[in-house]
Amino acid sequence: MKTFFKMTLATIVGLLLFSVLGVIISLSFLGAIAASSEKTMPIESNSVFELTLKGVLVERSEENSLASILSSFDDSQVTMGLDDLLLTIDKASKNENIKGLYLNIEDFSAAPASIKEIRQALINFKETGKFITAYADNYTNGTYYLASVADRVAMNPQGILGLTGISMNTVFFKDALDKLGVKMQVFKVGTFKSAVEPYVNTKMSDANRLQMTQLSNSIWSDMLADMSKSRKLDVAVLNRFADEGLFFAESEKAYELGLVDTLIYENLVDSILVAFAGDDYKSVVFKAMKNATTNDKYSSDKVAVVYAIGAIDGGNEEDMKSDKIAETLLELADDDDVKAVVLRVNSPGGSAYGSEQIWHAATLVKAQKPLIVSMGDYAASGGYYISCVADTIVAQPSTITGSIGIFGLLPNFKGLTEKIGLDFDGVKTNNFADFGMVARPVTTAEKVLFQNYVNRGYELFVKRCADGRGMAIDSIKAVAEGRVWTGVDAHKLGLVDVLGGLDTAVELAVQKAGLTNYNLKTYPDKKDFLQELMSDFYTSLETRTLRNQLGENYRYVNYLKTLQAQQGVQAVMPFIIEFE
Repeated sequence: MKTFFKMTLATIVGLLLFSVLGVIISLSFLGAIAASSEKTMPIESNSVFELTLKGVLVERSEENSLASILSSFDDSQVTMGLDDLLLTIDKASKNENIKGLYLNIEDFSAAPASIKEIRQALINFKETGKFITAYADNYTNGTYYLASVADRVAMNPQGILGLTGISMNTVFFKDALDKLGVKMQVFKVGTFKSAVEPYVNTKMSDANRLQMTQLSNSIWSDMLADMSKSRKLDVAVLNRFADEGLFFAESEKAYELGLVDTLIYENLVDSILVAFAGDDYKSVVFKAMKNATTNDKYSSDKVAVVYAIGAIDGGNEEDMKSDKIAETLLELADDDDVKAVVLRVNSPGGSAYGSEQIWHAATLVKAQKPLIVSMGDYAASGGYYISCVADTIVAQPSTITGSIGIFGLLPNFKGLTEKIGLDFDGVKTNNFADFGMVARPVTTAEKVLFQNYVNRGYELFVKRCADGRGMAIDSIKAVAEGRVWTGVDAHKLGLVDVLGGLDTAVELAVQKAGLTNYNLKTYPDKKDFLQELMSDFYTSLETRTLRNQLGENYRYVNYLKTLQAQQGVQAVMPFIIEFE
């Protein structure tokens, strides 16, 4: 009988493994087909680049991954890479056969700085003398901000122009933790270091409310100024539209006020394109534009763009691994073909220890060749720590940066263990042998010990910033205390050197290296299809399943997962801005 059960179990396991292997082989085959079909192609004359924006924007695209395959069947799985968007818009602007761009906007969300970067690329496209037409059934803050650069902005007659203004919200867990019998013991430096507030407060502190108000007003003012300039509208008109809730008025109101140029259904957009490009225009889709041939010539001289994305040593697969980024930087420091390095930082921070390791590797790069930092949506706390050493720091006006401060959290589960009837007892050889024991509160001596450790970490952080920026320690402390700034305010304070995007950072790197011909090379290398597939099986499928089941509430689960993974002293910004 035992033999029978063993054979039966072995058969079942074998069938399961065979099934999984079959899925992997099938998907690998699909990936190979997809890869082989992406050949460079010339663009026909009198073409219009049709750029459809949908899904969630990520910093880098996922090449031939399981996610990209699934997105073919389910729009909720769609992600678009900022790198690919900027590449295709730039290619289209330089291709003499492209006469214009049709911006077809669906459900699309991205953070403010990324939206700004795409918008600037569209402006650069227009400056070549080519036209842009935009259409959406419904606009959000972000998508209308993009569309406002167009020569012709169209909207569905029954659509909504959701220009509402910006709100920032924080979720507080204190009451829920109290009910569970869990108390978070906080050790921090910085009045504005509010990343710990969700565990100990039920509302924002006055300091946090002040910085969040300034952030939202700064970002909104920048958007209003840009939209006002592009649409030739007074800022007061745009603010009135948001303040009076006119996004719920009939769509004719947006037309009357000059926010849109025409109200038409999507099938009639062709008539606008014909008016600009003529009856014989051809449409070029995103993939074809991405694979379009270019006149770029090979050069052994390289400018390396290193992507440092996600929480530093966070708990998610897509987060930044400090050892990998440090290793990459060390290799580039010794690579004679690499003449300059651009560190693209899009991170809310994370492990203070991991931040220090990346900072150290960055100093070795800077000692041998130009090092430019390009800040994306976030380069705050640990994200600023790894940036401060650069020769030049470039940020968007709406980049969230600063947050120079650190904290540590020690949970106390005593209330919970008492509720469920657990008791603890033990022995120890030394006074602090059981430091970090979660079934009891920390002692006075332990509080002093850990707070001093956090204080030393803060002083080191401040010193790194002062040395990197060539500023006095007291000057850094005056703008530190964990306070978060937008790029435009950080520029005024000396924490940022230049306002601009990744293209600006690359141009500066080229200038500092004295290059005329060069090739861009991005790091770390993107995973191949099989690597992406295996990664997706363990992480992305779980994430997508939760996201589909929980909808917008997924952000709270993801927030808790991130916090659960935080170990040791952290240099993390206090919140994440979601922008649609």
